Amino acid sequence: MSDPLRLGIAGLGTVGAGVVKIVRQKAALLAERTGRPVTISAVSARHRDADRGVSLSDYAWEDDPVQLAGRDDIDVFVELMGGSDGPAKAATEAALRAGKDVVTANKAMLAHNGQALAELAEEQGRVLRFEAAVAGGIPVIKALTEGLAGNEITRVMGVMNGTCNYILTRMESAGLTYDEAFAEADGLGYLEADPELDVGGIDAGHKLSLLAAIAYGTQVAFDSVELEGIGKISIDDIRQASDMGFKIKLLGVSRMTGRGLEQRMAPCLVPATSPLGQLDGGTNMVVIEGDQVGQIVMRGAGAGEGPTASAVMGDVMDIARGTRLSTFGQPASSLRAATAAKSATPAPFYLRMSLVDKPGALAKIATVLGEVGISIDRMRQYGHSEGAAPVLIVTHKSARDALDRALEAMAGTGVLASDPVVLRIEEV
Repeated sequence: MSDPLRLGIAGLGTVGAGVVKIVRQKAALLAERTGRPVTISAVSARHRDADRGVSLSDYAWEDDPVQLAGRDDIDVFVELMGGSDGPAKAATEAALRAGKDVVTANKAMLAHNGQALAELAEEQGRVLRFEAAVAGGIPVIKALTEGLAGNEITRVMGVMNGTCNYILTRMESAGLTYDEAFAEADGLGYLEADPELDVGGIDAGHKLSLLAAIAYGTQVAFDSVELEGIGKISIDDIRQASDMGFKIKLLGVSRMTGRGLEQRMAPCLVPATSPLGQLDGGTNMVVIEGDQVGQIVMRGAGAGEGPTASAVMGDVMDIARGTRLSTFGQPASSLRAATAAKSATPAPFYLRMSLVDKPGALAKIATVLGEVGISIDRMRQYGHSEGAAPVLIVTHKSARDALDRALEAMAGTGVLASDPVVLRIEEV
């Protein structure tokens, strides 16, 4: 049997501990499948004495992950610390320069520094793998870089943040307000230390930008992702969407158009009968459409010890087998800078607003929409409260820039009692 593949693991939280458990408990299986043992030489974390549910006594300890990255007795540096810069980035760079391959679960680091790190990896003749950075246990990176490599990808979309999907699911199933569902998710430990990373769409936006880079052969362009979180979604929106046969999801969508690369992460309405519409709880789903294969749907756990550690080990196993792939599926030097394009594909839109309760208010809104060429598919007034009249409008297909002009004009009518909630109705 060949020499062992020796790992150095930086970060021993939930995922890091899960990787250690797999290496310890599945040693024979890993060796059988790769033809060589997979071992751990050294580890690093902020706190040496924390109880992680697995023994670390067999491994050398480094307080500094950069020192770990340069050790002579490791072949692969496994970065599980997190953070877009700081120790994670410094240690990753150090590992590549020291001739180590790198496996990471760090979506933020790659979303902000992916091009530079990919170039560094190739300069050093090393590989940088990141299956665990997107959609947890779903092997979507491998699907795009390998299984679907013969396709021109036409669209990538999905639910990529389990916390947001849990909140929206609980609002519907239990009739909770957004604040109540948010508090429940927080109590269960589902939210990041900075909750805005989850509910603001940032975490999922990082993931979408990485998938888009692979799908369209472009440099990672997280800064051009249109981001909108779920904080404005009310129980009224959930109920109205359900009445019309839709579910609300925080949905990421990317596509390459003649105008440039569209990337958006925002709450949308999707048909309740679609695979995305039937996705409940903290599960993730990624949908890929290719010109040869059609539509591929992948569903699975998007976070957690087992699923994410599984994805890490998938990358480790490829390296152990001798599989060498470019970070984003093609040489970093060939990735082109994408022209950012705001989503222009026409779609129906859902609008919920409160109007001042006076004659002619609704007529003014309808007139504004008509003036920019947007026709109304259906409209409903429901209830009244404190001088305001809630109104729901669903448009026929229209371009988002036309709707933006309408919203700007509505603000000057004097009949809006609150800012409208606008949700795209996505065809899936």
